[in-house]
Amino acid sequence: MQTKLQHFTSALRTVCSQTLRRALAAGLGGAACVAAGVAISLLLPTLPAHAEGPGYRIHLAGVTPFADPRQRVSTTQAPWSAIGRVQTELGSRCTGFLISPVLVETAAHCLWLTQPQRFVQPTSVHFLRAYSGDKFTAHARVVRFIVPPGYSPNQESLSAGLDHATLVLDHPVARPDEVFHVSTTPDAIKPGMAVVLGGYEQNMPDVITADLHCHMTGLTQDRSGNPLFSHDCAGTHGSSGAPLLYQDASGWHVLGVQVLASSAHAGGQAVPLLNGRGGTSEDPQ
Repeated sequence: MQTKLQHFTSALRTVCSQTLRRALAAGLGGAACVAAGVAISLLLPTLPAHAEGPGYRIHLAGVTPFADPRQRVSTTQAPWSAIGRVQTELGSRCTGFLISPVLVETAAHCLWLTQPQRFVQPTSVHFLRAYSGDKFTAHARVVRFIVPPGYSPNQESLSAGLDHATLVLDHPVARPDEVFHVSTTPDAIKPGMAVVLGGYEQNMPDVITADLHCHMTGLTQDRSGNPLFSHDCAGTHGSSGAPLLYQDASGWHVLGVQVLASSAHAGGQAVPLLNGRGGTSEDPQ
C-alpha cells in the first residue's frame, strides 16, 4: 500500500509531465517542473529505494566495464550482518562495519566536508546495521569519532594509508559474538589471498552488493610511507569504509578498510587496521 507521500510524489510527477509537454508545445520553459523536480528529490531520500537490478551508468569507478561480478548478498547472514550504512544528516553515505558492539570502522573521507573544509559534527552521523531497503537490524547515533592525526583529506596521495575512522556509538547495536575481531597484521597478508568486498555502492545504495571471488594483489604505500593493500575486487563509490575480508576455518577476518577505487577497471586499495604507524587521536570538533 502506498503512503501519502508516495501518492503525492506520484501525482506531482504526473502533473509535472503534463505541464512540461504543454510548456514545450507553447515554446515556454519548464521552470515550474524543474522546481517540482527539486522538491521530489528532497522528499524521495526518505523513502526506501528497492533495487531490482543494477542501475549501471556508462562506467563505474572500481568496476571493469561490461564485466561486473558484484551480486546482492543477505544482511541476515555473516559476514554481512556486521556491516551497515554510515550516513550523515547532510545526505552523504558510505559503508561501515562493527569491530565491537559500540565501535564502527569506516573511511575518514566519508566524514569530510569539502566546504567548509572540516569534518562533520559527530552527532550528525548515523549507523544503520544490516540495512537493506526499508529494514535494518539496529540504529545508533555517533557521539564522537577518531581518526589518525596524520590524515589529510586534501592530500589523499600523502595520507591515504591513514584514511579510516572509528565511530563511537551512543549504545551497543550487537552482541560481542556478532562483530568482527581485528587481529590480522600486514605481515600475515600475502598477494593471491582470496578476499571478498561488499558495501552500499553508488548504483545500488540500499542493499549490499559484493564481489565474492577476488584477491589481494599486493602491499603498497602512500607518498608518506603508510601501507595500503591493493586488491582486484569490484567496488565503486559507496563501498568506501567497507571491510576487505577473508575467511578461514576460524571464521571471517578483516584485512582492511576500503578507501580507493581504480579509475578504469576493477580493483582498489584498503587501509590495514593493524598498521602500527602513528596511533589515533580524536578529531577536534
